[in-house]
Amino acid sequence: MSPGHCSGTDLHKTMRAIVVRHYKTLINASGQIMGWGDAPRVKDWESDLIYVDMILNKLDIRFSAIYTSYLERARQTGMFYARKRSITLVHDTLALNEINYGTLYRKSKLWVEKAIPQHKKDPDFVYPGGESFRQMQKRSVDFLRFLTDKHKDETVLIVVHAGVIRGLVSHYFGLPYAENLKHEISHRYIGDFLLKGDHCVGYDELGQASGFVRDGVIAVPMGEC
Repeated sequence: MSPGHCSGTDLHKTMRAIVVRHYKTLINASGQIMGWGDAPRVKDWESDLIYVDMILNKLDIRFSAIYTSYLERARQTGMFYARKRSITLVHDTLALNEINYGTLYRKSKLWVEKAIPQHKKDPDFVYPGGESFRQMQKRSVDFLRFLTDKHKDETVLIVVHAGVIRGLVSHYFGLPYAENLKHEISHRYIGDFLLKGDHCVGYDELGQASGFVRDGVIAVPMGEC
């Protein structure tokens, strides 16, 4: 199918997934590998979240549920948006975690690029003590498929990580994964996915444009039927 897997069929029983990134941490700002580790927030950590929240409110987007990865930076971000909306429960899951870089936690990204030639070039390379990008992509896509079945005709907020977002966009749009492992994903990214089964029948970006858009890989909005 064409990018977006837009089939032109009835859009009934779709789930709208608003996908955002967690707040910025000190490791995000330091040029180090993070993965399944966590780190304190940067001093102005709320500024990106307030920006995203303002857009969600302006567009009057309301959620029936909030899901996050199990990592603290995503869970706390989800709780920020939940408190703003008087939502009492935030669901967290390992399935939405960033890629597990294993023993590379807190290594310099520049060092990793030199020491491991496969880094962000081979999606099937398994990091020492961790996993591959392909494995991360599969578990996150599988979980969204589960959510799509559970939340038909609903809108959910999903708080995840840059690597997860790259994996989702690459999967749903049928992009070659190896070529799309490095696009920038801002902490002000807001991905608007309309999902039906395993297909994305509509996509837009409501916040700061991703590298996929700025690098000319995709154009938004996509998949309008």
